Amino acid sequence: MPTVSFEITPCPPEELRALRAELGVSDPMAQVLISRGHREPAAARAFLEALEEHPASAFAGIGLAVETILDHAGRGARITIHGDYDVDGICSTAILVRTLRELGANVDSFIPDRAEGYGLSLATVERLAARGTELLITADCAITAVEEVAAARELGLSVVVTDHHRPRSDGRLPDAPIVHPALCGYPCRELCATAVAYKLAEALVAASGGEVRALRRDLDLVALATVADVVELVGENRTLLRRGLRALAATAKPGLRALMAVAGIEPGKLDERSIGFGLAPRLNAAGRLYRADAGLELILTEDPARAAQIAQELDRANHERREIERRIRFEAEAQIAELGERDAYVLAGERWHPGVVGIVASRLVEQSGRPVVMLALDGENARGSGRSIDGFDLLAGLEACSAHLARFGGHRAAAGMELRRGDVESFAAALDAHAAEAMRSLQATIVEKVDAVLGAGELSIELAEELHMLAPFGRGNPPVCLMVAEASLHDPRPMGEGRHLRFTVASRGARARAVSFGQGGRLPVEEGTPVDATFSLEVNEWNGVSEPRLVLRRAQALARPAEVEPAAATGAGAEASAELALF
Repeated sequence: MPTVSFEITPCPPEELRALRAELGVSDPMAQVLISRGHREPAAARAFLEALEEHPASAFAGIGLAVETILDHAGRGARITIHGDYDVDGICSTAILVRTLRELGANVDSFIPDRAEGYGLSLATVERLAARGTELLITADCAITAVEEVAAARELGLSVVVTDHHRPRSDGRLPDAPIVHPALCGYPCRELCATAVAYKLAEALVAASGGEVRALRRDLDLVALATVADVVELVGENRTLLRRGLRALAATAKPGLRALMAVAGIEPGKLDERSIGFGLAPRLNAAGRLYRADAGLELILTEDPARAAQIAQELDRANHERREIERRIRFEAEAQIAELGERDAYVLAGERWHPGVVGIVASRLVEQSGRPVVMLALDGENARGSGRSIDGFDLLAGLEACSAHLARFGGHRAAAGMELRRGDVESFAAALDAHAAEAMRSLQATIVEKVDAVLGAGELSIELAEELHMLAPFGRGNPPVCLMVAEASLHDPRPMGEGRHLRFTVASRGARARAVSFGQGGRLPVEEGTPVDATFSLEVNEWNGVSEPRLVLRRAQALARPAEVEPAAATGAGAEASAELALF
């Protein structure tokens, strides 16, 4: 099992004093800001205020897309928004449909189901041409659909591509106006597709002489997709999510209010975790199992009664999805046990649902620490999803194994693919070999980046609330990691039917309450042993009482008692992980 190395950023006293004096923050908060690279007071203030924003005109070439769309809208031509079946695809489609309707356009939408596969297909192009579409606008797809866009144009359709995925490795792009943050030189290169659609909507409304501020009502959809698509929460993404969370808490959309109701989420307590674990899975559920456009209908409906019906449908689909996920995971874990140690796992099953395998792959990545591809076998074909680990580019891995694949696409961390059943074994061998070579330089040590070192006596509810100024948390801005100096763990008491644990942390003459999730009701080290231990600090509310609570991340016994200095990284030992991960 890998050992743990705690990485602690040195905090020069003069920098700590400057942040404390100019921002009025506590010493632990100043440590966290320095650890995350916000050493200068002005930069730290800008991060905390989350005000970074860029105009839609920062997309090079967006003017041609706007001109093309408004020309077709003005002529009453039939416009179709082609989205995707996940949260980002649904939300980006909804924004463009709603905006164009309000501009008087003749607009409809098309969301493929998972049986049709991801992205723009030739069959869809032919279907849309036959039913009279004159302008095709893609949302969250088609940056790699070079041949499909060419076919659409040959059939007489105009095309505008909006996407955020990585383009093809051969560098070819669709012959159409493109709105893509990385390809169009936009300052925030990692916008989700819904944020891209939002910016295009801003440009369309501005060019039509409308009130751009009115579009802020759709920041609730940007927040949903930003969390669900796990983009980096830095720069403008951080701004959009923070504003979007406020918009979502106050949303007037009947569908989103109904979805919060079935998920048991109070609007006033909504945060990024509520989206990641409550709203997004339900929006995704219908597309994973049944009709992919249910989520789009939910977002666009103005009828509260119909919204309640669809929300219940999505909630039932989500419960069914969890049952299917449980069965597939059990079978997949048996395959991993049979395969033994691999650098990358490719698992396949006859009765696996292609809409659920990606979720299972994520769980197995956490469990195995290796990239995992899950394939649903159907006749002579196989279709599935993969998830990766830090340090391994899954999409690059698929590109290296492309001779065994019929179709693939995605991101560094997640991707989808299709191949023939007869190629599964050769693909598995090729991906494992590529992963072995690519990860040769990765350390066998888990590095835990510590944001601040403090004693148990400093772990107050005031500090927990102050640290929340760093939210929203997610990729690129993880939850704060605190190391408790000179710590030992005491008085363990199982909870949650023995799956979890509550205990006490002692440090420098003070004690604090803590919990550990998923550790089977046992301490990771012998009770009372001096440890290096890291925690998240949160506000726990129970029966109307609020109190600070530590959530164990990692702990390992010290070879000998030693005081932890903020300039040093400490050693190795028996590792335990109980991270409360947001995503």
